[in-house]
Amino acid sequence: MDKSKRPFLKSKRSFRRRLPPIESGDRIDYRKMNFISRFISEQGKILSRRVNRLTLKQQRLITIAIKQARILSLLPFLNNEKQFERAESTARITGLRARKK
Repeated sequence: MDKSKRPFLKSKRSFRRRLPPIESGDRIDYRKMNFISRFISEQGKILSRRVNRLTLKQQRLITIAIKQARILSLLPFLNNEKQFERAESTARITGLRARKK
């Protein structure tokens, strides 16, 4: 069958394969903060395996490293800056109310 007679077949496209974020030589350690922080969202949540493009074993090791870093206070459990701003503003308001009385 000629190629001209097959109008509906898709041509084979070459696609660019993304490189994995962790190479086989990299060690996943709880002390590497800049390495671990790539796998955490802005809110402080651990990103999913699909987002990180990691293997199952790598995701498990990353999760363990993040949890160890949190327990040792190297990473915060939550990263809510807005929450702290609200707490400060309410403290100012309550302080003003107490002075008026």
